[in-house]
Amino acid sequence: MIALRSVLFNTIFYANLILRMIVLSPYYFLAPRKVAYQIPKNWALSNHWLMEKIVGTTFEIEGMENLPDGGYILAPKHQSFWDTYALLPWLKDPVYILKRELMWIPLFGWYAKKQRMIPINRGARGKVMVEALKRTREELATGRQLIIYPEGTRRAPGAEPLYKYGIARMYRDLGLPVVPVAMHPGLFWPRRSTMRYPGHFKVKILPAIQPGMDPDAFFAHLIDVTERASDELLIEAAERNPSLPLPPTAAQRLAKLRKTDVATA
Repeated sequence: MIALRSVLFNTIFYANLILRMIVLSPYYFLAPRKVAYQIPKNWALSNHWLMEKIVGTTFEIEGMENLPDGGYILAPKHQSFWDTYALLPWLKDPVYILKRELMWIPLFGWYAKKQRMIPINRGARGKVMVEALKRTREELATGRQLIIYPEGTRRAPGAEPLYKYGIARMYRDLGLPVVPVAMHPGLFWPRRSTMRYPGHFKVKILPAIQPGMDPDAFFAHLIDVTERASDELLIEAAERNPSLPLPPTAAQRLAKLRKTDVATA
């Protein structure tokens, strides 16, 4: 039954994306940018509804009060395609730094360009990166929120953290608060898999790390607070969803955490 629900969800998910982009494109491209942003935000909400009704997956967000006013950097864990769009409805005017190849995709690339997303060549150095940072400053100066995944690419739940130092450089150069976000959507929407699993999980928005720290100290602090919260949420998700099939990385991390709890009890 879970496999059937997964197939049904995936089919409707992509149909929902394609049809919305085609049917709503005239309005999207004629409307002012911020008004047009409601189309992808409503698409995200529709996906949450589809996942709840078809798969049986729900979530809650804790810590919305930790989102600052104005510009800031949002630094979520990255485990799934889910977390690339999931928080859009609750952010005022987010901007992403994207690999430039995504901007070449018909419709998607045009949608991203309309929202002034920032394309970069990941292999580039020097002037290209300086220009990307300049563009980022310009967007954030208008009060937008930059979404950066500190680990760079999707990581399996419970996997050893592999944070990239680029987040520390952005923190230093932009002088804005960084808001860590812990969550485990990868337990329910695994990377490199078509399976979707029912259950409930929590997205935890942590207190903002204010600007002014030494970049090395910031980097260590970001990893520490995010991974501590991630461990707590992993335990909570496993206890709340006892029938959920855990990936090996999550099962191993959970066993280690429980062993540590017993040893310190």
